Amino acid sequence: MLNFPNVSRAYDATRRSVRFWGYDGALEVQFFVEDRALVRITPGTTKEESSLLRSFDGNRERIFDVARRVYQRRRKGSYELIASDF
Repeated sequence: MLNFPNVSRAYDATRRSVRFWGYDGALEVQFFVEDRALVRITPGTTKEESSLLRSFDGNRERIFDVARRVYQRRRKGSYELIASDF
């Protein structure tokens, strides 16, 4: 089962996403949630780093639920969560 014990997250300006990590047993899984998704789930969020990180922090459980659903569809090295996933 995919878990998220690591509370670390970071803004990736190149990908315009917030990066975070999940764990399936000993396997580390990298996720990116795009800025448009964060704006969608938190109206009023701007595309500035601090605003996007606040949106992520305020919606962790919802983001983790979506990440679990996307992870179950197809196993690969990293996953991008996009606005339509929400």
